Amino acid sequence: MNTTDPAVEVAAATRALGAAGQSDLVWGHVSLRDPDGRGVWMKASGWGFEEVTPQRVLLVSPEGKALVGEGRPHLEYPIHTEIMAVRPDVGAVVHTHGPAAVTFASLDMPLLPLSHDAVPFVDPDIRRHSSGRLISDRRLGARLATSLGHGAGCLMVSHGLVTVGPDLASAVMHAVLLERACAIQLRALAAGGPTAWSDADEVAQKRAETWSARQLNAGYAYLCRKALDDPIPTE
Repeated sequence: MNTTDPAVEVAAATRALGAAGQSDLVWGHVSLRDPDGRGVWMKASGWGFEEVTPQRVLLVSPEGKALVGEGRPHLEYPIHTEIMAVRPDVGAVVHTHGPAAVTFASLDMPLLPLSHDAVPFVDPDIRRHSSGRLISDRRLGARLATSLGHGAGCLMVSHGLVTVGPDLASAVMHAVLLERACAIQLRALAAGGPTAWSDADEVAQKRAETWSARQLNAGYAYLCRKALDDPIPTE
């Protein structure tokens, strides 16, 4: 997005997640770090991904107070604020309830690089947050941040996924890729496999070539264009 308005940027990113099929009624959210250090920009509670406009985006403080905008912050705002508190490299965070991610998180097995999609997360394996509780306070958010570590994404057992990136494009694309990687491996398991996947050298090559910032931005731009095909909701 070629804009400096964080509410516009977050609305576009949220609708892009909807276009990617990551909606779960009115739950799930994406955030952008406030450039002035006041907290995070994210959608107000009660809206589905496809319904979000700039007027439905809030600036939420680390304490959960809406500083800008109208509406109520999501209960799980600490997912975003606590990860950003310990990851200065992170500019955006995504939390969704992708069904493939939830299903795969229940299995005691590593995520394998069966396709390009898994590459950002298998160094050596996707991290897991073992608690399925809602991240409803800062203490729980800090625990999730520890589970994520320095990775690009984390599976939340019995809950969903969280992904991060330096910007909205990378965080959103990481959520899309993680959900797809889990779905592909579930299909392989259902077919009696898998029996073949990329080795460590090929994973390293793919990480540099397949998922460069340019490639992530290209995928994100497509999702934003796809979201524009749907009618923008009126207030």
